[in-house]
Amino acid sequence: MLNKEALIDRLVKGMRDGAIELPPDVTAKLEEAHSKETDDIPKMQFKAILDNIKLAHDESLPLCQDTGIQVFFIKAGYDFPYLNDIHKAIPLAIKKATMEIPLRPNTVDPYTGNNPKNNLGPNMPAITVELVEGDEATIQIMPKGGGSENMSALWMLTPAQGFDGLKKKILEHIQFAAGKPCPPIILGVGVGGGADMAVKLAKKAILRPLDVTNSNEKIAAMEKDILDSVNKLGVGPMGLGGNTTALAVHIEYTSRHPATFPTALVIQCWCDRRAIIKIDKDGGMS
Repeated sequence: MLNKEALIDRLVKGMRDGAIELPPDVTAKLEEAHSKETDDIPKMQFKAILDNIKLAHDESLPLCQDTGIQVFFIKAGYDFPYLNDIHKAIPLAIKKATMEIPLRPNTVDPYTGNNPKNNLGPNMPAITVELVEGDEATIQIMPKGGGSENMSALWMLTPAQGFDGLKKKILEHIQFAAGKPCPPIILGVGVGGGADMAVKLAKKAILRPLDVTNSNEKIAAMEKDILDSVNKLGVGPMGLGGNTTALAVHIEYTSRHPATFPTALVIQCWCDRRAIIKIDKDGGMS
């Protein structure tokens, strides 16, 4: 049986881990990029980033002053019995995490400007549920900062433009964005569906570990091609020039209408924060 108080505490821990501890695959990519830089300015920027990661860990403090909006992707089996408990626990856990970690209160009413100071609000938090076979659930937590989110884009391309048009749009956009999204960045790309599905797929793509490519070989090759092209732009860490502008490009796709080619780009900053919680059918958590 799932212990509801223990679930709240585990969600708080997940948000704490997401705010303070950078996943090992991200740190490894940053260290690799640091070693490849030859000029002093980009090497200095990478050193500052790596020092920041260590300091956050040592002092148990958030990696960035912008602790983001808490985004949740839940994958639950059809026979998983605790989905309602999770939905009820997440807002309570966010309130608790905001006070204890602490998280910066980042949810503001778009009309009144009112901030409830608990990271909640109308239609918040952002929760996406995917139902699959099985009786277990996985909760992925993404603290999404505002600076990189501001550089998101949606393009309703024509089928004739296709993936070549998408690559051109991405390169133009990253050149325009420059240092605004705090590079080196991770690019989540969504292709197909409608406009809403393309954006959702792009955000979901960011959750993939940096060293995991798309299972479709053609899409994986496209991810590498776009990554190589983005890094040739020379934007570099914090937009100050260098060999590494992006750490990864992840593409997720679905079918499209014959008359449309919706494509979306969601950018994550170098502080690619995420955490994962697994719950089994008996309420056990890891």
